Amino acid sequence: MRLGTSSHRQSLTPAEKALLLTHLHSERFVDRSVRQVYAALLDEGCYLASISTIYRLLRQNKQVAERRRQSRHTKHVKPVLVATAPNQVWTWDITKLRGPARGAGYRLYVALDIFSRCVVGWLVAERECQHLAAQLIQTACARHHISREALTLHADRGGPMVSKTVAELLCDLGVARSHSRPHVSNDNPFSEAHFKTLKYAPAFPGRFASIEEARSFCAEFVRFYNTQHYHTGIALLTPAMVHLGKASAVQQARQAILDQAYVRTPGRFFKGAPKVLALHSEVCINRVEPQTTKAEL
Repeated sequence: MRLGTSSHRQSLTPAEKALLLTHLHSERFVDRSVRQVYAALLDEGCYLASISTIYRLLRQNKQVAERRRQSRHTKHVKPVLVATAPNQVWTWDITKLRGPARGAGYRLYVALDIFSRCVVGWLVAERECQHLAAQLIQTACARHHISREALTLHADRGGPMVSKTVAELLCDLGVARSHSRPHVSNDNPFSEAHFKTLKYAPAFPGRFASIEEARSFCAEFVRFYNTQHYHTGIALLTPAMVHLGKASAVQQARQAILDQAYVRTPGRFFKGAPKVLALHSEVCINRVEPQTTKAEL
């Protein structure tokens, strides 16, 4: 079947255009490209118009677009967070702990303050669950007396993290939400580093015989980590020192000891009087670097 006249210069008639659009809008062709529609009709012995004519007709009807159904990939914004004191930005995540047998295991939930590196909340459960996640967050916020609009909570995009239950809780608490971009581990580096410290600890077992054993180990580890672990990321202070506002006093006492040592034996210090390590003034997730102008080059 051929529609139209023998002259290739003559436009399609209104009836021919309507028939062509009917085919293009049909259920079988609605999500197929123009070339696929053209080829399929030819194989059925039907020529309605050339490929270019079909495109021209679609343009006239403002229907030129991608016709195929495709998955849409949302562009996720790069998170940029800055903390200048404790309880401004927390990050949280869930990691697996191996159980007594292959395939058996537990889940460790940990919320961490990025400025002090202090573990502000944790729990061990048998599964990932949005309700347990909400429980962890609510308990931690109450324990640390978090005011409304004071805290941002950052996490990846796991099920509990993006769940409606957690979202509604954060809204009720006045806590801002932040999420990592998919498959970008650097968007949540503090939780990743904490779990590495946990799992590379000398006493960390390959497997836990029971959930009670896992909870007992994690309780002792968190106590040690918060109060006795001299963290290289916070000037060799413990997370508790920084979180509780004791860092300045500790550093002053340390500096006094260094000053006394320098007075006694100055010759041992080839670079001059020793100074305590400086504690950061801010901590960032994805620090924004200042733009360099041409005048500065």
